[in-house]
Amino acid sequence: MRILHTMLRVGNLDRSISFYTEVLGMKLLRRSDFPEGKFTLAFVGYGEESETAVIELTHNWGVERYELGNAFGHIAIAVDDAYQACDEVKKRGGKVTREAGPMKHGTTVIAFVEDPDGYKIELIQRKH
Repeated sequence: MRILHTMLRVGNLDRSISFYTEVLGMKLLRRSDFPEGKFTLAFVGYGEESETAVIELTHNWGVERYELGNAFGHIAIAVDDAYQACDEVKKRGGKVTREAGPMKHGTTVIAFVEDPDGYKIELIQRKH
């Protein structure tokens, strides 16, 4: 068994695809419209779905915003340099909500960014 994808409901699919591809550097792997169900699915990731877990962006037509609730935490992405990754996110128009630095009560360097719908993405610096 392996994890295939994480699904996020988004209010503006094109804006979300731009964030995940242009700001975080993922690739749009596939996109499908389902007119009878009035929704579109787009899959983004750093590798092919057959090899890695990806993110499924679900856009329900006519829904522009969702209440995120307090149960979902975040998506985590490994990066070589969290400080540089934050600079790149800001340069590309993304929002950094916690600058890179050691985590509380530990030494792992982390940062947090936020996607256009408010979902948190943790950047975790790889240990060399």
